Parts: sequence; structure tokens; C-alpha cells
Amino acid sequence: MNIFTFTGRIGRDAEQRYTQSGAAMVSFPVANDTGYGDNKKTTWIRCTIWGKKAEGKLIDYLKKGQEVAVSGECGLNEYQAKDGTNKASIEVNVREVDLVGSKPKPSQPSAQQPEQPAAQGDDFSDDIPFMRLSSHPAV
Repeated sequence: MNIFTFTGRIGRDAEQRYTQSGAAMVSFPVANDTGYGDNKKTTWIRCTIWGKKAEGKLIDYLKKGQEVAVSGECGLNEYQAKDGTNKASIEVNVREVDLVGSKPKPSQPSAQQPEQPAAQGDDFSDDIPFMRLSSHPAV
């Protein structure tokens, strides 16, 4: 079995689409950083969730900047770019996604929901360090 597990930050909000046969899919890019300082390197990994997991509310949580832990089947897609150069991308068919870290901060407050200060001691939204989103039943 080919299982690849990694962590990173979502590069743009997830997109939900349907194939011609009607199968749901959710795709999103994840930036995985290795090294540090001058040796830091970012690898972009294309992630795709298929089927029933892609039909639910999961897409509401897969937003740009959200840190995630992803596990799934990894593959290498080799293709020729429009300019004629050979390219390759890492792609993962996601089996499991865990939200880690805190919820990403919006860049600007929404006009519909003005930002209100939380009452002291009443904001517990960051107390839960992660949220597991998986279709695998608990054993």
C-alpha cells in the first residue's frame, strides 16, 4: 500500500467539482516546507478528495492558510507545459485530513459580520488544537 502523510498550509480555498459521471471531488493545494533559513524549500502538493467525503461540509473548513495533516495515496504526474518544458507535480488522493493549528485569520472583517471583541474568558475557539475529518469509522 502506498500511504503518504505530511503537514502543510492550504494555498487557496478548496474547490468542489463534479465529474461527468456525477462523482464529487474537492481539490486544494498544500505547501509543505522542509529545511529552515537559507535551506528552506517549499513543495506544493495537489490534494484531491473523492466521493462521499467530498460532498459534505468539509469544504467549509479547507480555507487558505489553514494548517492540515493529510494522508493518502501519493503519485507523480508528469506533463509537458505549454512552453514545451517537462514538468511534474506531486498529487495525493486523500484518505484522511486533520485540521491542525488555529483557524486562519480573515484578511479583512466581513461587512456582514462586524468583528466584535470577545468577552474575557468566554472565547474557547482555540482550546481545541485539531479537528479530525475522516470517513473511517472508529474501531
